[in-house]
Amino acid sequence: MKINQRAALTNPPVIEIRDLHKSYGTLEVLKGVDIMARRGDVVALIGSSGSGKSTLLRCCNLLEDSEQGDMLFKGEPVTWRGQNHDRRPADPKQVLRIRTNLSMVFQQFNLWAHMTILQNVMEAPVTVLKRDAAEVEKAARAYLDKVGIGDKCDVYPAQLSGGQQQRAAIARALCMEPEALLFDEPTSALDPELEQEVIKVIKDLAGEGRTMLIVTHDMKLAADVSDHVVFLHQGLIEEQGPPKTLFGAPKSERLRGFLSATHAA
Repeated sequence: MKINQRAALTNPPVIEIRDLHKSYGTLEVLKGVDIMARRGDVVALIGSSGSGKSTLLRCCNLLEDSEQGDMLFKGEPVTWRGQNHDRRPADPKQVLRIRTNLSMVFQQFNLWAHMTILQNVMEAPVTVLKRDAAEVEKAARAYLDKVGIGDKCDVYPAQLSGGQQQRAAIARALCMEPEALLFDEPTSALDPELEQEVIKVIKDLAGEGRTMLIVTHDMKLAADVSDHVVFLHQGLIEEQGPPKTLFGAPKSERLRGFLSATHAA
């Protein structure tokens, strides 16, 4: 994605990552990655296990600290202190602001077991954003309706199927009214029939023009919902482009091999 200078000034990317590096001890997971998503973009991150996809997403949401590179949210750069493995975000208020505007949906749902579904969806907007509880409840019920489980407000997570729990997690993310949604393998923990429930919700969100970064093993989902696909291999971007090009006419041998293995699985 080439940055048009005038567009960058009037409509800066919601998310922009430049030359990102991340290591765990001596294991270098990300070796200099550039990612950009403008408002309304859906960017799919694909690649083999261990390629750095989920780590990239967690760095984007500042759940992991990177050692090198720039990260910008709506044109605002993250400020850092320290260097290399000692590098940390310098401004806790900035971290909170970015995290609350980049809502993350995890593979394992991460719902509070002791709270009802409605309470789960309301918790962060009320306690973190200090929004009015009555207004949040109205929004939470609307988002639960939106993802198709409005009748499950008063039940607990253990009473729901995996697909319903993931849809509740998506409603929880939406209730933060974020600038972008980050999905980390949102369907990989689900049985195939439950997977389709969640895929439908994600497709609907993409159709609304939501800004999304999606780490996924589901090539059909990536092809159907994304504007841009990034194929990561061993911590680097091996190939990227529109889904039609990447899936229809991949240039790199590694991507061709990856897609063949995926189809064969």
